[in-house]
Amino acid sequence: MIPDPLQETSASRRDEPRTAGPQPARRACAVRRLTLSGFRNYAGVRLVTGGRTVVLTGPNGAGKTNLLEALSLLAPGRGLRGDAFCDLARQGGDGGWAVAADIEGPEGEVRLGAAFEANAGEARQVRIDSAPQRGSGALGRHARLLWLTPAMDRLFTAPASDRRRFLDRLVIAFDPGHGVRVTQFEKAMRERNRLLEAGETDAAWLSAIEEQMAACAIAIAASRRCAVEALSAYVGETRTARDGGAFPWVSIAIAGEIEGALAAEPAVKAEDAYRRRLRDGRRLDQAAGRTLAGPHRSDLEVMHGPRAMPAGKCSTGEQKALLIGITLAHARAVRDAFQGFAPLLLLDEVAAHLDAARREGLYGELAELGAQAWLTGADEALFDACRGDALFVRVEAGTLSPAPQRSGLQ
Repeated sequence: MIPDPLQETSASRRDEPRTAGPQPARRACAVRRLTLSGFRNYAGVRLVTGGRTVVLTGPNGAGKTNLLEALSLLAPGRGLRGDAFCDLARQGGDGGWAVAADIEGPEGEVRLGAAFEANAGEARQVRIDSAPQRGSGALGRHARLLWLTPAMDRLFTAPASDRRRFLDRLVIAFDPGHGVRVTQFEKAMRERNRLLEAGETDAAWLSAIEEQMAACAIAIAASRRCAVEALSAYVGETRTARDGGAFPWVSIAIAGEIEGALAAEPAVKAEDAYRRRLRDGRRLDQAAGRTLAGPHRSDLEVMHGPRAMPAGKCSTGEQKALLIGITLAHARAVRDAFQGFAPLLLLDEVAAHLDAARREGLYGELAELGAQAWLTGADEALFDACRGDALFVRVEAGTLSPAPQRSGLQ
C-alpha cells in the first residue's frame, strides 16, 4: 500500500536511495520522487527519478499526461488542464486524491503535497513538509513549473482569453502571488456585474467593489508588464535562434488599456483613472451585461521575428516552434531570476509533430538549460537522443513499468 503522500516527512525518507542512476550536474528544481494516490487512473504509484529527466512513453490514454498534471498541481494555480479538483479523483475510489513530490530547489530538499477530500469543500489541501498552508501560493517559493500541452498548439489563433491565461501562467513563474490577484479581481468583477444586473443603486457598495478591482487591476497589469519586459530580454537569445536553427526569435508585447496606462503614467494615476472609468461606466456595463474595461480584456501579441509576421498567420509547424521558443526563453528568464535554478519543464507530446532537426534543437536546448524535463510521447524512438541521460518509463493503463535501463520504480 502506498503511504499517505502528505504525511511522510524527511525523517521517514532518510533511508531511501536518493538517486536512480547518475546524478545530473545541474542547478535546477528537480523532482526526486513522485507519489500519487487515487489520482485520475492511478490507484497508487511511486516513481524515484534521482533528479534526472523523465521520458514517459506508452499508448494514448495510458496516463502519461496524468502524471504531468499531478506535478502541475504542486505549483500555484489549477494545474495544466484546469479541471475542477473533484474531477481528478480515480473512478471507483473514495472521491479524494493526493499528490506529493520530494523536490530540490533553492531552499534545499522539500516535500510538496496537494490533496482533495470529497465532501470537504472545493479547494485542495496544500502542505509543505507536512505543514498545512493557507493556499497554493506558498508552493511557488520552492519550485517553478512550466508546461506545454497539445491543447496549446493553436494558442495564437485561439481567443484572446487563451493567450491571456497563458501570459498569466508565465507571470506566475516570476510572481507566485499573481494568480491570487487575478482571482480576486475576477471575483470582485463578477460581484459588480451581478449588482449592476440586479439594478443595485447603493453607490457606497459599488464603490467599495470598484476600489478593490482598481487595486487588483493595477497590480495585475504591473506584473504582466514586468514579466513581458523580462522575457523580451531572453526571447531572441536561445542557442538555436543564434545558430539559425529550429526555434526562430519572436517579439512579444501586451495589448491592454491598463498596461498601456502604466507605461504612460504613475501607478497611482492609472489606478485613479481606472476607478473613475468603472464608476462612470456603470450604465454602459449594465447594458452590456459585463465589465467592458480592465485587465480581463488584455491580449498577448506575438510576432515571428525573422518574417515580421503575426504568429497567428504562421503555419501550424511555425506556430509550435514559436511556442516552444517562447517557453525555452521563459525558462532561461525564470532560471536567472530564481537564484540560478532552472524551472521544472512538463512537455506533453512536444516532439510528436517536430521534424528531426527541431527535435535535436529541443533536446540541445534542454541540455544547455540544465532543467529537469518530463516528456511524454507514444513513440519511444522520438526520444532516442535522450538515452543515457534520461529515465525511460513505460506507462500502460495507469501502471508504470521499468524501461530496459535501471528504473526508479517502486
